[in-house]
Amino acid sequence: MTTGLYDDTIRLRMPRMPGGPATDRTSPLPASVDEALAEVPSWPLDLRPGEGRTARLWEVLANLAANDLAVARAVEPHLDARAILAQAGLERVLGRPVSEGTWGVYAAEGPGMGVSATPSGTEGGWVLSGTKPWCSLAGRLDAALMTATVGDGSRRLFAVDLHDGGIQLGDEPWVSRGLAEIPSVSITVHGVAGEPVGEAGWYLERPGFVWGAIGVAACWYGGAVGLARTVYAAAHERGDQDIAMMHLGWVDEQLHAARQSLILAAEEVDTGGSLESGIQAKRVRAVVARACEDVLRSSAHLLGPGPLVLDERHAKRVADLQIYLRQHHGERDLASLGRELVARSGLPW
Repeated sequence: MTTGLYDDTIRLRMPRMPGGPATDRTSPLPASVDEALAEVPSWPLDLRPGEGRTARLWEVLANLAANDLAVARAVEPHLDARAILAQAGLERVLGRPVSEGTWGVYAAEGPGMGVSATPSGTEGGWVLSGTKPWCSLAGRLDAALMTATVGDGSRRLFAVDLHDGGIQLGDEPWVSRGLAEIPSVSITVHGVAGEPVGEAGWYLERPGFVWGAIGVAACWYGGAVGLARTVYAAAHERGDQDIAMMHLGWVDEQLHAARQSLILAAEEVDTGGSLESGIQAKRVRAVVARACEDVLRSSAHLLGPGPLVLDERHAKRVADLQIYLRQHHGERDLASLGRELVARSGLPW
C-alpha cells in the first residue's frame, strides 16, 4: 500500500488539527533519492520548524525514513537549508527564489581543511576559498549553505552556487554499504562567490541550529520504526513465544521513549521553551539514538542472519541506519551534555 507524504503513518502531533493549510494534503512518498531530488523544490515552504508545525515537519521526515532512510537523508538538509534562509529573512538568494533548485548544508570541519571568506571588493560581495569536507550529494545539488571563517576568526554562513566553475569535487572513495546513494566528498572552492546568510556567528547561535539537529533525530526514529515493523511481523508470526514477545516489548518501550521526546521537543520549539539552551536538543538526540541502537540490536537478535542476507530492503535499512546514527557522536555528545549541565547553576532534575 502506498503511504502518503503528509498522512499520519507516523504521528507526533496529538491530536490532529482539523483542516489546516496545504501541508495536510496527501502525496506519494518518493521511491528513490532521484525522485526526492526532483520533487523537493516544489514542496510547501511551510515545512520548517518553529512556526507551529514542527511536529508535522518531523512526521514527514520520519515517514520518509521509515520507507527509505536514504531518501530522508537527501531531503532533510534541503528542508533545513530552506528553514535557515527563512530564519534569515531571505526569500531570494543567488539571484533566484529560495524555492528553486535543491539545497545542501555544508558546515562540517576537518583536520587540515577549512574555507575562508574575504570581501571581494564589490559592495557586500564575498569570495570563498579552501576545502570543505563531508559535502553530501555535492555533485547533484544546485546550491548549498556553507560555513567559512571570516577575518576575526568567527564562522559565517554563505550561500554558494554548486554549479560555479570554481568548485572542484574531491575524489575520495565512497565505499559505504549504508546510505550508498548519498556519497559525501570534499569540495574545494577557488574564489567562489558567496552570499552572506546572517551575520558572523549567527548560524551557530540561532535557535534553529538545535531544531535542525532534532530533525536529523526524527529521521533516525523513522528508520528505527521501519525495522520495528519487521520485528512486529516476526513476533506476530511466532505467536506467544517469550523471546519474540520480549524483543517486541523492548522495541516498543524504546520507540515510545523516543517518540515522547520528539513530541515534547516539537512543543517546546513552537512555544519558545527550553530548547533554546541546546540542552534539550542534546537530550532528545541521545534518547532517540539510544532507542535506535536498541532496535537494531533487538531486530538482529530476534530475526537472526536470514533477513540480513536474503531480504534486500531489510539489509539496506539496517546498513543505512547504522551509518546515519554516526551523526550522533555517542560518548562525546553525552560528555558535551554533561559539561553543559555542570556549567549551569542548580540541579538539572
